[in-house]
Amino acid sequence: MSFIRECIVTTPRADGSVHIAPMGIHENAGQLIILPFKPSATLDNIERDETATLNYSNDVRIYAGCLTGHRDWPTCPTDIIKGVRLKNCLAHSELEVIDKVDDDIRPKYICKVAHEVTHAPFHGYNRAQFAVIELAILVSRLRRLPQEKIQQEIEYLSIGFDKTSGPREQEAWGWLMDKVASFQASQKEKPA
Repeated sequence: MSFIRECIVTTPRADGSVHIAPMGIHENAGQLIILPFKPSATLDNIERDETATLNYSNDVRIYAGCLTGHRDWPTCPTDIIKGVRLKNCLAHSELEVIDKVDDDIRPKYICKVAHEVTHAPFHGYNRAQFAVIELAILVSRLRRLPQEKIQQEIEYLSIGFDKTSGPREQEAWGWLMDKVASFQASQKEKPA
């Protein structure tokens, strides 16, 4: 059975800086599969180093920030692989690529866990945190989904968000909603 882990992928760039990206990582029969789009920084970095780090965090501002230009999150070196991780993550998995299946749109990197550490307990997501992650996924697909669908999803997600959000979730939601509003305004300016 396959399922998807929503997490933050960190990879070092050739210049030593860090690329941080939210991604859904497929898990199937004990293997983790990364499917970055062509072109992307994550793809370039994994292709070069054959490693990546999965970071698990309950700070949903990181998910939102990666899509809205707020990318300055503290990092530190990984323990085993040549890589980096989020300094304040709850846990992280250091991955090594063991196989690759090329594709014109999304190559598949099949990975094994080289090292895994839990730094703090995970007590689950509340409804607002879940809503921010789902809104971040919608924002990443603004150009591919019908605007009616996006609006319907936002209205539904707002119900749980409004009931359970705290300052972190409100900040993240605000960043994402600004991105939605900016995109919608740009669509209205385009000639028919």
